[in-house]
Amino acid sequence: MRVHLGGDHAAYETLVDLVTFLTQEGHEVINHGPHSYDALDDYPVFVLRCAEAVAADEGSLGVVLGGSGNGEQIAANKVRGIRAALAYNEEMASLARQHNNAQVVSIGGRMNTLEQARAIVATFLATPWSQAERHQKRLDMLSAYEADGSLPPLP
Repeated sequence: MRVHLGGDHAAYETLVDLVTFLTQEGHEVINHGPHSYDALDDYPVFVLRCAEAVAADEGSLGVVLGGSGNGEQIAANKVRGIRAALAYNEEMASLARQHNNAQVVSIGGRMNTLEQARAIVATFLATPWSQAERHQKRLDMLSAYEADGSLPPLP
């Protein structure tokens, strides 16, 4: 599987570790940066490129990384068509794929160990979208809103 990654200085060590881990697992890894540690870098520079690449690369998935993962998730979700989920554990990563068909997982380098980050990413990549009708209905509502601002009808 092709996996796009992007982050910032707060998760640089995790990013480097995941590039190695995912490559060893047989994935095609595309690192959108940072490519060196810079304590003053800004996550939107790399995260937006990662999320845009996932949106343009059908069948790929993405991993965005920062100190908490919050800002990175917000940034990735600004890219049209992307559903990014913050995951601090394997269950959240699995549910993001199963219920939300998330294409990007966001991880906090200050919140998770390298081992935990590997497990979260491995779970995210291995978990299929359930295609359950109730979940698809919700995603259709989000897609309609994203496309033209249509709010779902009230019950």
